[in-house]
Amino acid sequence: MPSAVSQQWQEKATGFFSSSGVKLKEASQTAGTFVGEVAKDAKGNVTDVAERVGSMVKSRWAFLRQPATRHAVQESLISAAATTGTFLRKGITGTKDRVVVGKTKVEEVAKKTAQKSKTILTDIERWQKGVASTDVFGVPIEVTVQRQQAIKPIPLILVKCADYLILSGINSQYLFKAEGDKKVIEQLVSAYNQDFNASIPEGVNPIDVAALAKYYIASLPEPLTTFELYDEIKSARSSIHAMRNVLKMLPSVNYMTLEFITALLLRVSQKSVLNKMDARSLALEMAPVIMWQKDRKPESYRKYWSHPLKSPSKGSMDSTPTYSAWDMLEDDGEDMDASSHIPLDDGIPVDFGAIEVIQCLIEQHNPIFTDANETVWR
Repeated sequence: MPSAVSQQWQEKATGFFSSSGVKLKEASQTAGTFVGEVAKDAKGNVTDVAERVGSMVKSRWAFLRQPATRHAVQESLISAAATTGTFLRKGITGTKDRVVVGKTKVEEVAKKTAQKSKTILTDIERWQKGVASTDVFGVPIEVTVQRQQAIKPIPLILVKCADYLILSGINSQYLFKAEGDKKVIEQLVSAYNQDFNASIPEGVNPIDVAALAKYYIASLPEPLTTFELYDEIKSARSSIHAMRNVLKMLPSVNYMTLEFITALLLRVSQKSVLNKMDARSLALEMAPVIMWQKDRKPESYRKYWSHPLKSPSKGSMDSTPTYSAWDMLEDDGEDMDASSHIPLDDGIPVDFGAIEVIQCLIEQHNPIFTDANETVWR
């Protein structure tokens, strides 16, 4: 039989659990109510936020759809695109321009460098021979002719002298024999050493012009007849046919120049009654400078081109010479006889065979040079 104490504890436990269940139920109801209210509030907040965002988007979209706004946006986009295109085009164009300029500069530098190198090499070679890159005196005849790029392969200095003599001085006495005015000749040498196409000033004494042509021929490193053909030309002097054939063996520049200068001498000899210079006299003067052997160069004329007067500047030569014809004709204080001849004997024996050759070329010029009609005087 249960005791009274056990019954009492049983009643207390039943009461505790009963009250606990009520409290749990109340707590559950309270928590559910709270959660419902929170969810309701959250839902209301979300709806409110969504409505606000939708309203803003709708407002912005409506603003963007307005014609003025759409036009402004389009203009902004077009302007931005145009600006970007301009920048791109400028960048591309600038790059192309820089590439073209760079290429041009490279080509110019390369061209100038090549030309400068060529000039330096040519100058070195000519300085070794005692001449400068613009000289005509003391320079091989083929170099002068190649540089002047004329139609006829004849040095222009000889053409200028011949034209001057034919027009103004063919009757002057002792042409190619008289020494001439040293000062005038040196000035003419300087002018032609600077510009192979220089003109002879009016009023210059024909004696000086003839001497200039003579001294130019004497300055050539190799005679017009060449060293190689010296003996053959000398042996052919008694036969026009043989002379014609052997002269054809000369280089074209030498042949044409020899034909030209002997044609001039023929014209001078045809006026010998007035100028006192027949074919024999001309041959005596010109043979030593036209036909000579090695180690027998006519050095007595070197004084006219070895130390010429200072040439005028290029700018002055392009316009007018720094000296006038009258300045060249001034008395320089020296008593010079224009008719005095240069002695043949300058320490070298007279080459009578060469004299006979030149006399033959003068007197028989047309039969020997079958193309003599190429020489036409103005």
